[in-house]
Amino acid sequence: MPREFEEKSVLPSQRDRKAALYALCVSFFMIGLDATVVNVAIPHIQSSLQASLNDMVWVNSAYALCYAVPLIVAGRLGDRFGPKRVFLAGLAGFTVASLACAVAPDPGILIAARAAQGLCAALVAPQTMSLIVHLFPAERRGTALGIWGAVGGAAMAAGPLVGGSMIATLGWQAIFLINIPIGIAGWIAAVRLVPDYRPQRPHRFDVLGVVLSGAGMFAIVFAIQSGEQYHWGRIVGPISIASVAGFGVLCMGAFVVWQHHNPREPLLPLRLFANRNFSAASVAGLAMGAAMGGLFLPLMIYLQTTLDYSALAAGAVTVPMFVLSSLCARSAGRASDRFSPALLAGTGFAMLALSITALVSLLHPGMSLWLLLVPLMIAGVGIGAVSAPLAGIATRRLPTDLVGAASGVFNTTRQLGGALGSAATGLLLQAAIGSSTTTATQAALVFPIVMLVVGIGCCAIVRSSILPNDVSVYKK
Repeated sequence: MPREFEEKSVLPSQRDRKAALYALCVSFFMIGLDATVVNVAIPHIQSSLQASLNDMVWVNSAYALCYAVPLIVAGRLGDRFGPKRVFLAGLAGFTVASLACAVAPDPGILIAARAAQGLCAALVAPQTMSLIVHLFPAERRGTALGIWGAVGGAAMAAGPLVGGSMIATLGWQAIFLINIPIGIAGWIAAVRLVPDYRPQRPHRFDVLGVVLSGAGMFAIVFAIQSGEQYHWGRIVGPISIASVAGFGVLCMGAFVVWQHHNPREPLLPLRLFANRNFSAASVAGLAMGAAMGGLFLPLMIYLQTTLDYSALAAGAVTVPMFVLSSLCARSAGRASDRFSPALLAGTGFAMLALSITALVSLLHPGMSLWLLLVPLMIAGVGIGAVSAPLAGIATRRLPTDLVGAASGVFNTTRQLGGALGSAATGLLLQAAIGSSTTTATQAALVFPIVMLVVGIGCCAIVRSSILPNDVSVYKK
């Protein structure tokens, strides 16, 4: 397999491309699994380590925060050093951090190990998308992204079941120990099967951009994720959630100004956003993340508090949805090589909006769990129809030296959207606290519907109304 295939305009054979794709998907599955598998284990971890509820909140928040914040930087690292090298470093670190999680003797060490997991996952995720873009020509990329999206859906579906079965038989440590053989196998497969793409030219590293974006993203994501924990007020001394959020916004504003005036090579080339397709796909990704984050929080609370289902049963309700999402993502990816990806993604957004609207109308105390499955399965089809076409829209016809940055931005918008969605629906639930739980849940679910309408609008402005392999449609 050629080592610098992009520079020589030579792509590996179809067989080699598929082998590399599957090698990448092994690691992508592991990262997706770790985002959901821990939820089921929280009561067991809390009891075993004698942890407080706040400790357990941070076991999840540390991972999510450290995953979301460095994604832009991680994508740019792939542009500078080569995506395969960054991918392998992140995967090795994730595997070691998983071992640290399993042997953690107290909550503090577990939280630190989860933070390390999140940082390493941030190194891996943008590189999988970037390598797919390098490996596959635009007219075949949709199928590959469909498989990539299907793996993500399968990981989310497997999380509650894998976690529940492992905890029942082996203990909570097993949900982290399983990452070790998967990580080693994924690392060996990537070394042997994934081409070592090298940058065409040396890239400078924007240190000031890293500092400003890191501080800004950390402050904003922290404020969104932890606002409810501090009742959206004072954290310590004069520092409040509002002041942290304001500091984050100022840092991001300074970051954008610096990116515009940076005379050398900015961390985030603003010319990315001159590409209307990329901008629309990024906003749509934010809307999708917000809708999904806004859906699951009130739904899980409703299932467990009002309908009295266990955490495992509540998680199992979503399994058919994610299975359908995984199956449909692969089909949608293949279809986006032949039909308009914007039309496919827009249809997916519409199906999601209709399914959540139906869910809102069906909610009532004492309702059958089976009745929920119908709108949730429709939602699964919608999720699958959005993921791969949207990723294809974001990366199609971008210059190769911007692919890493684009992948980082696109993944960041999804993660930031998820945090925003959880926080927004949490606020809506609190605002309706005097009402019945059914009314409060219905009010909270209006937010994801609004976000999905935003996604439909973004798809409508994408310049891809005809077949996606028509190059003229994708002029920057």
